[in-house]
Amino acid sequence: MPVILSDEELQAFHLTESEARLALALRLFQDDRVTVARGAKIAGMKYLDFQSELAKRQIPLHYDMEMLENDLKYAGYTLK
Repeated sequence: MPVILSDEELQAFHLTESEARLALALRLFQDDRVTVARGAKIAGMKYLDFQSELAKRQIPLHYDMEMLENDLKYAGYTLK
């Protein structure tokens, strides 16, 4: 189900579409609801670019083995 914000809503918040996507992805990551890989996809960014945004904003990585496995699976790799 897509989330749709009108141009007027984005203007009211002084956001571009890409800024809104990034803000959503960052909040979901901070709330431990998505992995770095999923956050990057939501934000429409490359993995390392999203990780750089997290570092720039001093948002710590909360990473466990399950999240690593999910990220690797998402990227097309498997642990042997």
